[in-house]
Amino acid sequence: MSAPTIPFRREMTVRYRVAEELSPRVRRVIAENPSSFTFRGTNTYIVGRGRVAVIDPGPRIEAHLDALVAALAREVVTHIFVTHTHLDHSEATHALRDRVGGKLVGAHPRPIDEAEKPSESIDRRFAPDIVLTDGAVFAEGGWTLRSVFTPGHMSNHHCFALEEENVLFSGDHVMGWNTSIVSPPDGNMREYMASLDRCLARGDRLYWPGHGPEIPEPRPFVRAYLGHRRMRETEITRCMERGQRTIPEMVATMYRHLPIEMHGAAGRAVFAHLEHMVETGRAACDGPVTAASSYRLP
Repeated sequence: MSAPTIPFRREMTVRYRVAEELSPRVRRVIAENPSSFTFRGTNTYIVGRGRVAVIDPGPRIEAHLDALVAALAREVVTHIFVTHTHLDHSEATHALRDRVGGKLVGAHPRPIDEAEKPSESIDRRFAPDIVLTDGAVFAEGGWTLRSVFTPGHMSNHHCFALEEENVLFSGDHVMGWNTSIVSPPDGNMREYMASLDRCLARGDRLYWPGHGPEIPEPRPFVRAYLGHRRMRETEITRCMERGQRTIPEMVATMYRHLPIEMHGAAGRAVFAHLEHMVETGRAACDGPVTAASSYRLP
């Protein structure tokens, strides 16, 4: 099975600590936390003029916080939205509120048993003033943001639709520079693919993602994202047909193009797919479904 080629966009001019105007209602300040997982850094968005919202304050980097405070100096911050509680998106939230005000809006992550080894990148200190629900609407003069529940990358992931411009702030659910990581136990591949289907049914003209440049044609992009995930499940099936039963064996075959230091993250993605495949009867294992289990065709 060949997946549609994802039209990634990796060309991006970056000016850290600068509020770049993207549209009449949207500005972006990029945090200086580039990495193999965050691309050039986390995109923090300012929505509106006068009475404004901030989306994803980003990591706790003082220079980034100072740049946001400077950009907001003549504004009244009414809300600070968080797409999800990975540290690179939410860690600076409380510090920003302490300096500029505004109500914190987001959702708590799914409770995880300590035995499941939760990801260290999850922000367990995040405490919203307003707990998000799907379809919640927030409006001020000149802007209206509607929440779109998109679990999968994280259990509490929400995108935000800016209705006046017909655009979607897509967080880490859909990114223009790379595919999104889905890592159990909080990440869930079944939920993730259902959330992609939900986005595919929408009519947004543009996505502003949590990392990387904008996505100007969302529908074909999301179709390619879905095709890529289905291709990975086909590869896993072929690995099991060849007698490769453990996740490290599968990763060595499926991700031979990646440097070895990326194989751990790739293994989490394969595990997420196997969870989904066992749940839907396309794979089997003896005992609990874990990252260390041995898998086979049913």
